[in-house]
This record gives sequence, structure tokens and C-alpha cells, in this order.
Amino acid sequence: MALTAEEILTYPALHRSVQAQSRALIAIYETSPRLASIFATQQRWLLGHVGLSMHFRQVPGDPLTELTMARFIKVVSDNAVASRNTAEAFLKEMLHYNIAEYLPARDGRARPLRPTAATIRTFSGWVIAHLRTLDDLDGGDRLSIFLYRPDMLNRLQPLIADGLLASIPVREPKQTFSLFIWLNNGGIVMDWLMSGINPDHADLDRIPTSVVSIGDFASWLHLSRTHLARKLRDAEELGSIGWLGKRGHSVMWVSKAFHQEYMMVQAAKLAVVAAAFEACLDAPRRG
Repeated sequence: MALTAEEILTYPALHRSVQAQSRALIAIYETSPRLASIFATQQRWLLGHVGLSMHFRQVPGDPLTELTMARFIKVVSDNAVASRNTAEAFLKEMLHYNIAEYLPARDGRARPLRPTAATIRTFSGWVIAHLRTLDDLDGGDRLSIFLYRPDMLNRLQPLIADGLLASIPVREPKQTFSLFIWLNNGGIVMDWLMSGINPDHADLDRIPTSVVSIGDFASWLHLSRTHLARKLRDAEELGSIGWLGKRGHSVMWVSKAFHQEYMMVQAAKLAVVAAAFEACLDAPRRG
């Protein structure tokens, strides 16, 4: 039976395992920042999952299942992920930066699209990071199974997308987390903050991070220093972050409550991946 979010939160190794996961996601960002921009905000992250799931769910030879602009917009709208205009603009951006590509038109119908091979490889890294975390927690062998069965991504990703769209903790996180999910690269901002803490300090009311300079932090993230500073100040007003000394010139801390919010969302996300993996194993293989 798949791990639940509640069970995941009880594992003593969770903090260290999620920290390693955060570092893996940061490495993906550093390798392909443009491609990682798919997941720059929570909305874009969900839009990316929707597009991938539609691609993987296509039935060969059936044009009614192809990923097209119109079908993508409809699925996004039906699941209240974004407005129709936002969905269209997102897909056009993916095409512009070769994150997705058109397939040849047939019979005058709408041109189908697909993610590029580089996009799928990058997303595979996201899956690998989360499967490794789950295995670290319970000693499972999910990652080895996934790597042994290269066709598994085609069935696993749509199930993950379904789970994320249905998860209230993922889609409606609490106060501080929700501040950052609408910031460009907000997920990476939180991953960076959390990756630089000592897990042994997780029970402190104020947990030191590795961040000192807002300017350096913003530059690394390709963000406006002013915009990032504004978000950090909003979080500071909530009591979720602060500085051990002078603001912006000393070590930043995150509150115990913010850290717990982050871990709860990670547990919910990992539970979605765990459930999708189990369902994928139970489903008959194609071909």
C-alpha cells in the first residue's frame, strides 16, 4: 500500500531526505534554468503537468487524443488551473523556447504538439528525485524499478498529474508557502532556503539558513532584487523569516511553522507520487 502524507511526516529521516531532494531539484534548475522555468510558479508547474499528461495519454493513431492547443486550454480550464488566456500564452511560450514542438499538420486539422526530448529528460529527473526520497524513507525499490522500465514514465506521469490536481494541500498551501508559489522560481526559492538548513535544527523556533545576501540570492535566481525583497518582507511580517542581525547582511532564518508548512506540502506531493507509482505497478502494461 502506498505511503500517505500522514505516514511520510512520521519518518525521522524525512528532513534529510527532502533536503537531498531539494538539492537535486536545484541542480536541475542550474543545469537548465530555461527549461526549469516550466515550474517557475505553482500555476506553471501544474500547467506543465497537464501538458505532459495529455501527451502521455495519447493513443497512437487516434487524432482525438492528440495534444493540441484547444484541448490543452479546455483541460486547464476544466480543472481550474488557469484562465484560457494564460493557458494559451503558456503553451505559446513553451513552443517559442523549444520546450514543446509542433508535429506536422494532417488533413487541415489543428496541429498536434509534443514536449521535446530534452523536456522529457528533465522531467524524468524530477521523478527520479521524488522516487529516491520515498525509497530513502521506507527502504523501497521504486527508483530501481523505474530505471529498469523505461516505458514506465508514460503511465506514471499522468497519474501524478491527476493526483496533484486533486490534492488540496498541494493546490491550497498555507500562508507563507502560498506567498512564494506565485513568485517566479518561488519553488526554487523555498528549496534553496530549506536546503541550507541543518536538519538537527528543525525543532528550533528560528532555524538558520545559508542565505545572507538578498542581492546574491536574487542574482542566482535571475529575479528582480526588489521583487524578491518584497516577498521576503511579506514573509517577515508573517513571522516566517527573519535575520539574525542586520536585514540583508546577516544569516536569514526561517520559522519552525514555515518549515513545517514546507514539509507538509512535500509530504502531500510525495504521497501523490507514491500512490501513482503503486497504481502504475498494478495496471497492466501496454503491448
